[in-house]
Amino acid sequence: MKVIQVGIGGMGNAWINTVLQSSDVSFVGFVEVNDAVIQEQAVRYDIDRSRIFKSLAEALRSVRADAVINVTPPQFHKEVSLLAMDAGLPVLSEKPLAGTLSDAQAIVNKSNETGVLHMITQNYRYHVPIQTVKQALDSGAVGKVGAVTVEFFKGPHFGGFREEMPYPLIIDMSIHHFDLIRFFLGSDPVSVYGRSWNPPWSWYKGDASASVSLAFANGAVVAYNGSWCSNGKETPWNANWRFECEKGVVTLVNDEVYVQHLLGVEEGTGFRSNRYDDLTLIPPVVMERQAQAYLLHEFYEAVKTGKKPATTCQDNIKSLGIVFDVVQSFATGEVVQSSVSK
Repeated sequence: MKVIQVGIGGMGNAWINTVLQSSDVSFVGFVEVNDAVIQEQAVRYDIDRSRIFKSLAEALRSVRADAVINVTPPQFHKEVSLLAMDAGLPVLSEKPLAGTLSDAQAIVNKSNETGVLHMITQNYRYHVPIQTVKQALDSGAVGKVGAVTVEFFKGPHFGGFREEMPYPLIIDMSIHHFDLIRFFLGSDPVSVYGRSWNPPWSWYKGDASASVSLAFANGAVVAYNGSWCSNGKETPWNANWRFECEKGVVTLVNDEVYVQHLLGVEEGTGFRSNRYDDLTLIPPVVMERQAQAYLLHEFYEAVKTGKKPATTCQDNIKSLGIVFDVVQSFATGEVVQSSVSK
């Protein structure tokens, strides 16, 4: 499968390397608007400069492709994705789906109208620790999930557009965790409430810290606390998770998954305590492919066979909807009824 990659700097490196390592997918062209990035990446990856174009429209006129990989900043996702789908080319796009909910809906509408696949790269779903948690929850050994606590604390200095966003943590990072909550619970939220703030030492223009409560249709309640300007004791990018279940607890701590089962209640009168078995480390699942490599292969199979991938734009707009519901709650200070469930 021949692809055009739009955006080759920053996160574009991850996708260039992923495609270069694939036996099924190869590049036929690239799109980049920054001359300095073009020069640097052409040297780094030994790319023929004649295959690097300044616009997707120019690339489409010049080369024959089977699909487009969209690695532009969120505000450009709509323009690139619609142009590709109008040309009949499936799109594999970096998250978030778009910079605004209206742009995201326009992408979904175009995919529905044209029947052309548009898939979002929610790569966090396809990390070994995440798949291990999912397997533990789906096994039924701990029963129904009643509550989830998520803790995420990092201090990355990205520079660029992320440090100019009004809510960089929620819009650019928490989309991963909100998507994982939907993935783990197999349910969508009915309401959200949150508060955001920016610590005085923050290097971000917008609020880089937040606390959010989400109520889900299956009855589970989620507490999400995070910061992108933490000054110590960072969590993994996957975050740390605790699942309170009817028959025990599943935790993901520092990318290791543990389970503890409820055995019963101590016998006797008066104050009594629950009895548990030992906290047990769950062996990690084995994955042939992970993260971007998994998604690229899933995209390839979807294009070649018509097999529907998990993270289509039609599904992913529900994860993005959580982001904008949370932002609305930040702005109003009120509980917001989920746009996902409407």
